[in-house]
Amino acid sequence: MARIKNVEAFCSFCNGVKKMELAGEVLGTDKTNKYWAKCKKCKQTMIIDITEDVKETKPSLEGIENENCTVYSPDKSFSIGESIYHKNWDDFGKVISKEILSNGHSSIAVSFQKSGLKKLIESLTI
Repeated sequence: MARIKNVEAFCSFCNGVKKMELAGEVLGTDKTNKYWAKCKKCKQTMIIDITEDVKETKPSLEGIENENCTVYSPDKSFSIGESIYHKNWDDFGKVISKEILSNGHSSIAVSFQKSGLKKLIESLTI
């Protein structure tokens, strides 16, 4: 039985870093380190380069506490790559993707130093 490998890589259809299932290696002489990958969210299949695409998915969180970080609040709007600080968790992180939820609200995926990957609400108006 074949072993399935999952990685996190940038999905050009979802426009964000998503979990992907490696389906197989791309055949050809100049196709080293290129694999077919299926996005687990949108189910689209694409070619990714393991040495480039997968390495860049994890943002560097070293020294982030020394940067100008925005304090997280659900009513604020954030951009991809922005450094944020979550007061309740006492944790620093970087926004790695954004998406619109089915109820029309916006959410951000943030990679935190201590807490790991978390999804948070943004631009919430009451």
